[in-house]
Amino acid sequence: MADKRPQKKSALGRGLGALLQDSPQKIQKEELIPAQSTAGIYEISISEIQVNPYQPRTHFDKDALQELSDSIKVQGIIQPITVRKLADNEFQLISGERRFQASKLAGLTKIPAYVRTANDQQMLEMALIENIQRENLNALEIAHSYQRLLAECDLKQEELGDRVGKNRTTVNNYLRLLKLPPDIQAGIRDQVISMGHARALVNIEDIDKQLAIFKKTVEEELSVRKVEALVKALNNQGDEPESKNNGGLDPVRKYEIGKLQQRLANHFGSKVQLKANEKNKGEIKIPFSSASDLNRILEILEII
Repeated sequence: MADKRPQKKSALGRGLGALLQDSPQKIQKEELIPAQSTAGIYEISISEIQVNPYQPRTHFDKDALQELSDSIKVQGIIQPITVRKLADNEFQLISGERRFQASKLAGLTKIPAYVRTANDQQMLEMALIENIQRENLNALEIAHSYQRLLAECDLKQEELGDRVGKNRTTVNNYLRLLKLPPDIQAGIRDQVISMGHARALVNIEDIDKQLAIFKKTVEEELSVRKVEALVKALNNQGDEPESKNNGGLDPVRKYEIGKLQQRLANHFGSKVQLKANEKNKGEIKIPFSSASDLNRILEILEII
């Protein structure tokens, strides 16, 4: 009967192959060993590999995947994937799904892989941690990965921080993103807003106000600092006495009026006062310091 065990790779991509040429005897002696040890590099048929059910990445950029596939056609696989052995001629992906999918796209029938054995919990932990550390996951995918490690691997936040090389505060900042409404989470996933924007928005308790500031952030491409200022104004509402100018307005509307007031001041080269109420009634005051200053303002208004 033919031996159907996975065969060790004889010719890898140029980068990794060059590194391994110095120690051929070591690779020849290695076997598929159990426990949590890497057992050398083997060439495995792509058709014998199942995808990873614990994959934290939920979106792969098609153009980037095609670029990787084109590179693999020329260079080969530089970094082997990692799989676990389920049975003879049956493996399951632990990490490296982009390389796996790109290899299939490139028409490869075999792929170099590290073979490990692990139970489901170990599989989940290895897959999540390796992807968090090695792949360019978006902030929401990282947050979901952290949540799964805590819930399904029975880790505490301190332990999780040690596993992924992050402090507890950083881990907690990611987990808080999962409290945001779906529209904002989608904005994080699609990189419409950054982690900094999201961290500011999560400090708003009212969902409608969260969504209002999120919409404004996207439409006006607000910086993280401006969003933080908006959130701070919103959270301070009611804690401070209302000012004369625009005191009863919603913080988002107040921010818009303040921005317009600054634009008017820049336009006229003078300090401008803009007042408005909740019914959008108000006044604009443009002070002047002399007759020549008045004439300058009138010229800008094209009155003289």
